[in-house]
This record gives sequence, C-alpha cells and structure tokens, in this order.
Amino acid sequence: QVQLVESGGGSVQAGTSLRLSCAGSGRTFSSYYMGWFRQAPGKEREFVAGIWKIGDSTYYADSVKGRFTISRDNAKNTLSLQMNSLKPEDTAVYYCVADASQLTKVATKWDYWGQGTQVTVSS
Repeated sequence: QVQLVESGGGSVQAGTSLRLSCAGSGRTFSSYYMGWFRQAPGKEREFVAGIWKIGDSTYYADSVKGRFTISRDNAKNTLSLQMNSLKPEDTAVYYCVADASQLTKVATKWDYWGQGTQVTVSS
C-alpha cells in the first residue's frame, strides 16, 4: 500500500518550465514502478512517463520525449517530472501513479493514483 500526493502544478506561459513532485508514503518506495499520467478535458488519460523501481530505466510518450524528464529519489520517497518547453497542449491534470508489478501505458492497470495536480499552459 502506498499513498501519493502530487504538488507543483500551476499556470505558466508556453515555452517555460515547471517541475511536478509526488510524495509517497506507506511501503518501501523502491518496491514500486512509478509514473505520470495526464488527462485533458474531453480526453482519455494519457501515459506521460514511467520509471523502474530503482530508476535504471525510463519511458516517455512521444508527445513529451525530449522535453520532459522523470526521476525518482527513493531515499526521499519522491517522484518528479521536470517539464521543459511547455506547450498549450500539455494543459491537463497530471497524476502520479505507482504499481508493484508492472510499468505500463494502460491507465487501468496501475494500482495507486494520486489526487492530481492541474497544469495550465497559456500561449
């Protein structure tokens, strides 16, 4: 069992950067694959990025590759998403996710979700 709380969302201008954080509690943080999903109004939840349990492998959606960086600090029980060169189409609610058994782009297969944090990018 793990509880997740996102922070760092806000309203920014296109071309700028924002860093999201996710604080975890419960079982040992390193026991979980972790990632980020996002959901814009009227759209399905979209996989953004994922990271293996000790951070040795990372995965990104094509739409954010080269602009976003996912990282984790297991000693601090935190997950981060550094978002650079933000675009209006990045506007969405961003969710931190965790799962003990898999890293997948299918949203329904992740066991644990944070409450979400709003990111709004204006032009």
